[in-house]
Amino acid sequence: MATASFNMQSVFAAPSGVLTTRNIRNTNQLFFKRIAPVGVRCMAQGDPIKEDPSVPSTSTSATPPQMPQSPPPPVSKPKVSTKFGDLLAFSGPAPERINGRLAMVGFVAAIAMELSKGENVFAQISDGGVGWFLGTTALLTLASMVPLFKGIRAEAKSKGFMTSDAELWNGRFAMLGLVALAFTEYVTGGTLV
Repeated sequence: MATASFNMQSVFAAPSGVLTTRNIRNTNQLFFKRIAPVGVRCMAQGDPIKEDPSVPSTSTSATPPQMPQSPPPPVSKPKVSTKFGDLLAFSGPAPERINGRLAMVGFVAAIAMELSKGENVFAQISDGGVGWFLGTTALLTLASMVPLFKGIRAEAKSKGFMTSDAELWNGRFAMLGLVALAFTEYVTGGTLV
C-alpha cells in the first residue's frame, strides 16, 4: 500500500508536470506487474477433464495425474434357489405353472371325452379317470420340476408368441374353465356339449 501511494505521489508531484523514466517505470511496475498465471479447475470424481481448446493453457506445471477409472461392476443376475421347498413355496415358480399345465391338459381331455363318449366330468372321473389323472399329474410335475432344479426358468426361454406369460394366462383360464365346466354340469345335471 505504501509503495502504491509513493508511486502515485511521484507521478503527480513531478516538477512542472514532467514525467521521468523512473516515475513511469515505477508506475508500470505497479499497474502492469506480471503475476504468474494461476489456473483453477473444478473436477468431480469420475468425470473426465474437459478443456476448451480455444483457451490456451495457463498452467506451467505438468498436468496432475488422473485417477485410473475402474469399470463398473458387472450386473449379476439374482441367484435362483433350487431347493425343493423354495420351488414349491406358495410364491415359488412351480405351483401355478404346474397347476396351469395340468388344467390345460385336463380341460382339453374333459371336452374331448364329452364329445366322444357323451359323459360329464364326474362320470369321466368315476369311470377310470383317477388313474389317468394321477399318471398325468406325476408326469407333468416331474417334467416341470427338472428344469427348475437345474436353475432354468421358463421366463429365460420364452420368445416370440409363446411366452411364459401367455402360458401362465392360458393356465389360469384353463383352471377357471375346468371349474366352470364341472360346476355347470353339476347344476344342469348333464353334459355341457
